[in-house]
Amino acid sequence: MDSQSWALLIPITAMLIPISAIVMAGMLKLAKVRLEEAKARAGALPDGALAELDHVRGEMDQMRHELAEVQERLDFTERLLAQKREPDRLS
Repeated sequence: MDSQSWALLIPITAMLIPISAIVMAGMLKLAKVRLEEAKARAGALPDGALAELDHVRGEMDQMRHELAEVQERLDFTERLLAQKREPDRLS
């Protein structure tokens, strides 16, 4: 690979690391929500757990919103990098 290809991979990799962390955190919270809902259906929730479950659901909605924003930013960055790379191919 030439140096331009490596230079293109560096910002993409830098963007993928925090995106991966956000996705993994969201998946962990989703697993917690599903576990709490399963406990609620089984009737095994302690006092105040429903309020905590609602709080976790709110956090999940916020994480989904943040993930959507990060995905939009990544798409924008990829388009921006692709535009800068096209003139190089013509010469």
